[in-house]
Amino acid sequence: MDVVTFGETMVLFTPESTGLMRYANNYTRKFGGAESNYAIGLTRLGHKAGWISRVGDDELGKAMLSFIRGEAVDVSRVKIDNTAPTGLYFKELRSSTEIRVEYYRKGSAASQMNKADLDEDYISKAMYLHISGITPALSESCYEMVTKAIKIAKQHAVKVIFDPNLRKKLWSEEKARKVLLEIASYADIILPGYDEGVFMYGEKDPNKLGELFLQQGPSIVVLKVGAKGAYYFTKEESKLVPGFTVNNVVDPVGAGDGFAAGFTSGLLKGFSIEKAVQRGNAVGALVTMVSGDVEGLPEEHEVERFINSPTEDVSR
Repeated sequence: MDVVTFGETMVLFTPESTGLMRYANNYTRKFGGAESNYAIGLTRLGHKAGWISRVGDDELGKAMLSFIRGEAVDVSRVKIDNTAPTGLYFKELRSSTEIRVEYYRKGSAASQMNKADLDEDYISKAMYLHISGITPALSESCYEMVTKAIKIAKQHAVKVIFDPNLRKKLWSEEKARKVLLEIASYADIILPGYDEGVFMYGEKDPNKLGELFLQQGPSIVVLKVGAKGAYYFTKEESKLVPGFTVNNVVDPVGAGDGFAAGFTSGLLKGFSIEKAVQRGNAVGALVTMVSGDVEGLPEEHEVERFINSPTEDVSR
């Protein structure tokens, strides 16, 4: 296994019309969750990824599990919970440029996850353990699961990739800041967005943010700055790797997960950090061109073509 990740995936309902959701009568059903988005992004690029979670013993949970399995993600460690439902969320397309998200995940099957759901042998065989800042926000047992997973990874020399993925709706800002900084102190690689860095440290200068994250102890920090691209920081060097121009952003949700998958793919392929960040920028850009969390995640040939000829039609 190249990468193991864990967290909640929900059923996504998107209205077929724009405007306030109260006026929407028809919806399309899809699936989305930061960790499974990331895992699917990796399998599309030819890597082996495993996802640990819980889903409800309901038709939506079964459909979700079938979908993620169909994307070549290993779901052998996912548990079916007959005491709690599969979580839901809705995208509200208020306008062509404003998208809001509403979650219905309290008491969901995934929020019941705990450290007993972890398989030490399974994690120990991976090259990377990917952790999202969403999971510890779901419940105290999920937080304990995160800390246990980190301990397992450290014991077996599995590198920890941490994407803060701040969700203010899930917990207080004080607790979020405390826990995200705690997890960052154990990570080998950190992939924060600029706004997340400002939230965690109260610093607005990108270079100073990079230094602050490095002081936590990771070997690599990648600070995403939207369309501008992403900075990377190591003890030896730092650089801004330019992003790719997208003339028509259809759906920005999931772009960060795509970036993480593209960047990790670059590391797995042995690329330089700069080239891995460029790959992350490309995948993130491609994701924004398609509606849905995972529908825009590209395959290997699409990424290579886009990087080499970003202004050409990429058959989307």
